[in-house]
Amino acid sequence: MATELRMLRDVEWDSWSDTLNRAFGEPPPTPEQRAVRREVTETGRSFGVWDGADCVATAGAFSFGLTVPGGAEVPAAGVTMVSVQPTHRRRGLLREMMRHQLADVRERGEPLAVLTASEPAIYGRFGYGVAAQDLELTVDTVRLAAPELPGVDGVRLRLVDPTAALDDCERVYAQLVPARPGMLARRPGWARMGVLDPPGEREGAGELQCVVAEVDGEVRGYVRYAVKPVWDDAGPAGVVRVRHIEALDPVVYAALWRFLFGIDLTSSVSVRTRPVDDPLPHLVGDMRRCGLGLRESLFVRPVEVGAALAARTYRTPVDVVLEVTDPFCPWNEGRWWLTGDGTGASCARTTDPAGLALSVRELGAAYLGGFSLTALAAAGRVRELRPGALAAASVAFGSDVAPWLPHGF
Repeated sequence: MATELRMLRDVEWDSWSDTLNRAFGEPPPTPEQRAVRREVTETGRSFGVWDGADCVATAGAFSFGLTVPGGAEVPAAGVTMVSVQPTHRRRGLLREMMRHQLADVRERGEPLAVLTASEPAIYGRFGYGVAAQDLELTVDTVRLAAPELPGVDGVRLRLVDPTAALDDCERVYAQLVPARPGMLARRPGWARMGVLDPPGEREGAGELQCVVAEVDGEVRGYVRYAVKPVWDDAGPAGVVRVRHIEALDPVVYAALWRFLFGIDLTSSVSVRTRPVDDPLPHLVGDMRRCGLGLRESLFVRPVEVGAALAARTYRTPVDVVLEVTDPFCPWNEGRWWLTGDGTGASCARTTDPAGLALSVRELGAAYLGGFSLTALAAAGRVRELRPGALAAASVAFGSDVAPWLPHGF
């Protein structure tokens, strides 16, 4: 029987979601998880492949605003929930879904598509480039002194119910979004994803806790965490697992970390998702005790090259013609003349000679300023066609603040 690619119907959501769970080998979601996932699913942007009555492949997207260098919020499709059942591999279903989805994103007028990848090698062939990284830290709170800054004693910390504090925490998060490339402006309902705490996923830790930080009665930061009790021959060695920590100023950030350092019966704090330029390693006396690690996080794919490049600003003046290859989305192929600076930019088609040649994948990798065109050229992925074009464009594409994806989707 021939397979059929079509949009998801509301009445099919449960079976569609179960198909996704099976593909990732996940246990059945709790009723709360299922309810929140269904709430944030945009049925009109979700589709699947059916083989008769059976759903055998899934894909969807969330409607986000993505912060880009310069602080603008650009409409972006958050590609998600992509799966193919093992019985239907190597039939071109993934390629068919990706092509269908990118055409839909273009029709909606979104210049960018973004995703996180369980298997990064898969998505490069569809034009997605790694554009941001996560910093992982495992901090030795026994050997390191707690962070101190003048004014931390004036920050009031309160232990609150994570769900009850959602609105306050979301207001803090929303104020941070314009300040860093890669941040997501999200639709209503998304905040609840951050406090889901099914017991089966705690891996030995206790319940999720939340502490808010107040200055003059205003919530200016928060941390969500759980403690995993650990005991060894020397005594307690528990681990504080931080899920989210955000603050509107350095003093509040230091106050939250000082609190985490002081939790009883623990000897370390771990956090998996922080920006690569996070200040914590500079707040403590020994970076080596922070257990630093990097991993890729956000993948970016320009869907409309001209609109995407014109939507951001540039660190220094840029005037370059880019020869872009994009066989998967051929409307992007050709030469693009990019001019801009810190106040704005324009990007239009041209027949002038190119200064740089690159694929749309490399353009996505450099788009948020997290990876330089010079580094990509050193890997043979960007070619300089006009002397001096590479160095000038590489500096212009940079960002003073490292791009960072604050959460998965």
